[in-house]
This record gives sequence, C-alpha cells and structure tokens, in this order.
Amino acid sequence: MIEKTREKNAHGAELTQAVVEALENIKATDIEIIDVRDKTSLMDTMIIASGTSTRHISAVVRSVAEELKEKGYASDHQEGEAGSDWVLLDFTDLVLHVMLPEARALYDLESLWSGLTPESEPDM
Repeated sequence: MIEKTREKNAHGAELTQAVVEALENIKATDIEIIDVRDKTSLMDTMIIASGTSTRHISAVVRSVAEELKEKGYASDHQEGEAGSDWVLLDFTDLVLHVMLPEARALYDLESLWSGLTPESEPDM
C-alpha cells in the first residue's frame, strides 16, 4: 500500500511538472499549484493559471493538452470552449484552470481551495 502511494505521488509530481512546463512554454501567467488532497477525493492537485485574452486561453489549453499527450498524459475532460474566460482541463488527479484575470479574481479559487477567507488571511 505504501509503495502504491509513493508511485502515485511520483506520478503526480511528474504530471504537475509537465503541466507547469507546458504553461510556461505558452506564456501563461500567475501559475499557482494547490495541493487539495486533504480537501477532496476528486483530485490531488489543482493548478490555476491566467491567460491574457480569450484567444490566449484557447491557445494555452490546446498547447498544454498537446504537450501532455506527447508525454503520455491525456486529459479526460475539458470544460469551456474557445472564447471562454475560463477553461478547465481534467487530468483525473490534476485539474487545470486557465482563466482571465477578471474571472480569476471574481471566483477566487485560490482562497476557496486553500481554506483561506479574506478575514483569515494574515496582515502584510
């Protein structure tokens, strides 16, 4: 059982690294990785990134899906289409959200999934 967990964690780390590299290659911005294993059984990792326009988001999603497929990782599902301000790619253990900054600020997934609320964030 421990060995299976190690294999899954190694696989997850490789997948996460591959997604981040693909996002960086296509110039996605504000890439955030959130470990959600203690919050849901649906996935282990959530990655949120921003695109500069709806066209850029489409290009990011298409490029990430193609790069990951070449590395042996296939997306199980996509939500959102070309022209959307938010597109999601589901890799089962990892879910990628690519959003316009305005949509990202509105939905604030980082706070939702990290368990922080504006009132509980530390003062800086």
